[in-house]
Amino acid sequence: MASEITIRCKNNGATFQAPLGSTLSEVYDLAGISMEYGPVSARVNNKVQGLNYRFYNSKDVEFLDLHSSSGMRTYTRTLFLLLTKAVEDIFPGGQLIIGAPACNGYYCQLRIGRPVEDEDAQAIRARMREIVAADMAIHRIQAPIEEAIELFRSRGMLSKVQLLQTQGSLYTYYYKLGETIDYYYSSLLNSTGKLYLFDLVKLSEGLLLRIPSLKEPWRLDDMVNQTKMLDVIREHHRWQDILGCRTAGEFNAAIAEGRASELINVAEALQERKIMKMADEIVERGAQIVLIAGPSSSGKTTTSKRLAIQMMACGLRPYTISIDNYCVNRVDSPRDENGEYDFECIEAIDTRLFNKQMTALLHGDEVELPRYDFVLGERVYEGNRLRIGEGDVIILEGNHALNPLMSAHIPEEKKYRIFVSALTTIALDDHNYVPTIDIRLLRRILRDYRYRGFSAQETIHRCPSVTRGEEKWINPYQENADATFNSALLYELNVIRAQIMPILEQVNEREPEYSEASRLRKFLHYFVPVPADQVPPTSLLREFAGGSSFKY
Repeated sequence: MASEITIRCKNNGATFQAPLGSTLSEVYDLAGISMEYGPVSARVNNKVQGLNYRFYNSKDVEFLDLHSSSGMRTYTRTLFLLLTKAVEDIFPGGQLIIGAPACNGYYCQLRIGRPVEDEDAQAIRARMREIVAADMAIHRIQAPIEEAIELFRSRGMLSKVQLLQTQGSLYTYYYKLGETIDYYYSSLLNSTGKLYLFDLVKLSEGLLLRIPSLKEPWRLDDMVNQTKMLDVIREHHRWQDILGCRTAGEFNAAIAEGRASELINVAEALQERKIMKMADEIVERGAQIVLIAGPSSSGKTTTSKRLAIQMMACGLRPYTISIDNYCVNRVDSPRDENGEYDFECIEAIDTRLFNKQMTALLHGDEVELPRYDFVLGERVYEGNRLRIGEGDVIILEGNHALNPLMSAHIPEEKKYRIFVSALTTIALDDHNYVPTIDIRLLRRILRDYRYRGFSAQETIHRCPSVTRGEEKWINPYQENADATFNSALLYELNVIRAQIMPILEQVNEREPEYSEASRLRKFLHYFVPVPADQVPPTSLLREFAGGSSFKY
């Protein structure tokens, strides 16, 4: 049997020999490369592995640092374990719930039988720094799944128990840091000393875990004011209490009990009540322009259609217009630093024409609305004229709807702004949140495959550029909204799992996008399938999964 294996390193193009059984950390030392903010993990044959991964066959390797989204996820998960241990040390018996991204960090609940104080955050942060200074080893332990379940049960970690009970595997992995044990669905760093930068502060009723900037890993991401996002998180917690279901393990257990239809119906009803509330506020304000914005695959279109129905129930006559129809002609589109057309920026919209037509409509004038022909790359006029009167409301849906330039000449009292996105949803367990960007990516993969003829590989490939555009042109304006609508549904991953798995499996192992497709497949395995026929035809999920009673 060979005592060495061959490694092909994509970072520097080198091919070299390594001892059989070497870890990724040891292979990194042999590779002759230097990473200031890494490595934190690596793609091994295009599949992400932790640094304690061992080689028993020849492989291709690409080491990842904090400039990569995958590397940052590994770093952040390790911070979650560090925070968990510090809380366990300072507040034995306390419960830490790691929640959704907010304010450029992660908002966490700490249940210790009283309100959380600044001094609590300071004590936990100090303990975290002590653990980092000690450079404690993080061990990855394989065990029969029944043994892991009983271990977590003995520690009172019931969300872990519920999650693992619904898995069909014989074996699983868990992590150990000192006497603290935890479960994470993907890789961690192998020691605490590599956690060079973080902070923990009190925020609202909980804690904010701050992390390095993806673009500039030498500094923490700037804290941003997201009061409305925190309101959504609190609302989401109330909805979880109503549903009696907070984690994937709990929902999987509810499915086994035959409660899937009940929970689906309640989740849909809670969303509909929110839409009704927005319609009531539009009536009370007397707004005539409703601006709906949100990132890709956030569900803006279905939200606008359901809102229109509720507005009609309030006695209003809504007219829906897509802001895309105000795109500048393609030849006039701005270009990015690479000389490519930049369709994501605000300059790709003719804001002057938009404001002129909206102002004319508010004055009672008739205007001829344009339609953008995406094949020709031009605005065309086809005699579609509109005049609005009393009780008429225009619903404008588009990525830039909340940008102040978009409606600069429209009086404030005439506007009502809505931000739509999959902001927070079900968690895997107390310490494994479901990334909302993954929810939207899965929606987009399904929609693009069904209706646009794109493969999962193509959609995954475009994801970074789409995300950059959202971060620059959409997300900064979400706090401008009068209402924030969380479009994520408790049950949606259980429903789309069966539909999207075959699409993800088409991504070839040789392609760079395989690592992301593989991660998404692994992630979806935590959700017990639910038949799509239990989803109402008016559900927002139907925009992506098909079968909607709305026309798109």
